[in-house]
Amino acid sequence: MRTANVRTIVIWTLVALVGAAGWSVLALARGEDVSAAWMVAAALGSYAIGYRFYSKFIAYKVLKVDATRATPAERLNNGIDFHPTDRRVLLGHHFAAIAGAGPLVGPVLAAQMGYLPGTVWIIAGVIFAGAVQDMVVLFFSTRRDGRSLGQMAREEIGPFGGAAALIAAFAIMIILLGVLALVIVNALAASPWGTFSIAMTIPIALLMGFYLRVLRPGRVAEVSLIGVGLLLLALVAGRWVAESSWAGAFTLAPSTLVVWLVAYGFIASILPVWMLLAPRDYLSTFMKIGTIALLALGVVVALPTLKMDAVTDFASRGDGPVFAGSLFPFVFITIACGALSGFHSLISSGTTPKMIQKETQVRMIGYGSMLMESSVAIMALVAASIIDPGLYFAMNAPAGAIGTTVENASQVVTGWGYSISPAELAQAAKNVEEATLLSRTGGAPTLAVGVSEIFSKVTGGSLRAFWYHFAIMFEALFILTALDAGTRVGRFMLQDMLGNVYRPFKNISWKPGLVLTSAIVCALWGYFLWVGVHEPLGGINQLFPIFGISNQLLAAVALAVCTTLLVKSGRLKWAWITGIPLVWDATVTLTASFQKVFSSDPKVGFFKQRSVFQDAIDDGKVLPPAKSMDDMHTVVTNSTVDGVLTAVLALLIVVVIADALRVCVRHLRRPALSTLSEAPYVESKILAPAGLIPTREEKEEARDAAAPTGV
Repeated sequence: MRTANVRTIVIWTLVALVGAAGWSVLALARGEDVSAAWMVAAALGSYAIGYRFYSKFIAYKVLKVDATRATPAERLNNGIDFHPTDRRVLLGHHFAAIAGAGPLVGPVLAAQMGYLPGTVWIIAGVIFAGAVQDMVVLFFSTRRDGRSLGQMAREEIGPFGGAAALIAAFAIMIILLGVLALVIVNALAASPWGTFSIAMTIPIALLMGFYLRVLRPGRVAEVSLIGVGLLLLALVAGRWVAESSWAGAFTLAPSTLVVWLVAYGFIASILPVWMLLAPRDYLSTFMKIGTIALLALGVVVALPTLKMDAVTDFASRGDGPVFAGSLFPFVFITIACGALSGFHSLISSGTTPKMIQKETQVRMIGYGSMLMESSVAIMALVAASIIDPGLYFAMNAPAGAIGTTVENASQVVTGWGYSISPAELAQAAKNVEEATLLSRTGGAPTLAVGVSEIFSKVTGGSLRAFWYHFAIMFEALFILTALDAGTRVGRFMLQDMLGNVYRPFKNISWKPGLVLTSAIVCALWGYFLWVGVHEPLGGINQLFPIFGISNQLLAAVALAVCTTLLVKSGRLKWAWITGIPLVWDATVTLTASFQKVFSSDPKVGFFKQRSVFQDAIDDGKVLPPAKSMDDMHTVVTNSTVDGVLTAVLALLIVVVIADALRVCVRHLRRPALSTLSEAPYVESKILAPAGLIPTREEKEEARDAAAPTGV
């Protein structure tokens, strides 16, 4: 048995002390300035301890990952969907695929409640719920030939609960993809810098894919240097293009962007995974992690002060202008991806299990990637909390609440207890070269202002506008990588569903099937996106209000499947690892669903909102956000659809959880009746490290394998 040496004990004691110091200051400081560096310290210290101890315990004690067992990527390698991928590239792909709009936007919106509730949930939630879900789903999917979450539910829970899971997962996936695409369109519309830079990542990724596959197989370090160099060139060139005569060619209307996004999603879904998807996601990870690391470094260097209250009055009153509802349950629903995300379970049971080289890598890729995403969420919360609270609320409150002039906005925001003058609002917009920052809702512009605030303290105020527009482009790149991987996963889910009816679809690399299902998935989210772009209250805008709830309901499905599999595979004593997060997530999300359907507050309850707007229509009145009587009818329709969908999705999740509980109880009573759909054991021929840096034993094993044999 290995024992810790003195150096190891000292290092981890220091890590624990740094984290504890950060938590102590955040929790106890009242009425005094608090540096954002304490938030970074609390997060990094907690992440390090969670990864080193808790994730290792789950991987080796609970799941018992087996380095000698061949993964689907090795056994079923076909160069299209199944392809053993270097752990470093796969880590980049997986992180890029899961890190969409959620960790950037959700924490920014949740800052309305203060910085402390969000910080607690982001850090504790990821360590004990989000990262656990991602790793456990990835492990069980890898053991089942890369089966999708819905298909695993069907095979392990049963046809009834499985059918509910399949339908819920696919419907939620389409909603999530449509919302992600809308955020991209809003970020890139009329932005030649962002459009050019992001477009250039596609040929760069193709070059990287062929370099690793054909020209220099296995040379990950070489292709990384080439890719990063070209990416930095594309970023710099993007600004040149924006200031040149070529700007018009890359200044695209929203409708044009929709067409390009749908076309890109389709192509990325059908091309071999090594050719475009994996290298592009790996490439974008350098920019994502690099920017977040620089933000953390900027916080440590500049030591900006947290200007938002630790806990605001809106947390208890529930009448916040950014989103309505009390701290419980809505701060957890709003933050979503930064702590626990159902969308991640689709990636963990989608592309990643078909590409992973060794079971032992599920810890680094599943748990580690989620910690990386949580760090993004923390930095987004920092960015929202260091700007003037008056500016924050002026940017995130709707125009119907604060008006369209800086004078009116100043008066309303001051009435909320956060004073800011009209001159200060005008100057804030001028600093980032924007005409106005009023009602720039959605979270992305607020994050960009916070990023520019941090970076400009290090590089000088003259670059504030540059950093603002860089952050806007960065967010679009961040989200696009989740869109292409999500489309491919949606294709897998649809193939699994159709495979239950027509067997050839079971072969996910069957070309007619992959083309047809890719087209259907792109057509579905593309339709909602197209309508949403052309009708401000229609299409995906109609479904946007249920984005957070649907994502968390999907997490309940994933945790229910994981808990069932832990019980059925003889790990009953460890079922609490996913069982406790399941109970918490189900409690939070079903409470939120109930309130969104039945609340008597029209700002919260969909059906109450429908009633208020219908009464106004009967009286011939127009209420904001509607601008005409047609808009009023649209709001009534949207409220009805959102209310019904929320109720239906919640009911489906209750069915899944109830059926999972039934299966667990039956297994405990009569284990002989239970079956597992786990693929049979095949010995692995691949040698690959479990983590980013090979251990001494792994290096020796690789050296022995490479040594010539014979006498």
